[in-house]
Amino acid sequence: MRSKNKPAQTKAEAAHAASVAEQPCAVCDAPAPSEVHEPEQGLWFASIALCYACHRGPEGWHGTRLRWSLRKMTELKAINKTVGRTVHGA
Repeated sequence: MRSKNKPAQTKAEAAHAASVAEQPCAVCDAPAPSEVHEPEQGLWFASIALCYACHRGPEGWHGTRLRWSLRKMTELKAINKTVGRTVHGA
């Protein structure tokens, strides 16, 4: 659901978000499709591919972040991993 204060995605942002959703989870490598997490509202080109558990699950980003800390993963490392996979297929 889109926040009423959040601008709609541009075509380019929507295309990028769709390609991010096709990537495995940047934290645990669970297979796609992934949820698309914005590190800051509206920063679609810096978005991160996350499975439900690593995104909205009780131990995910919007929970205790235990899944992240056990893997020594930071938001910046997750962005880097997602960009590498999305842009370079790495």
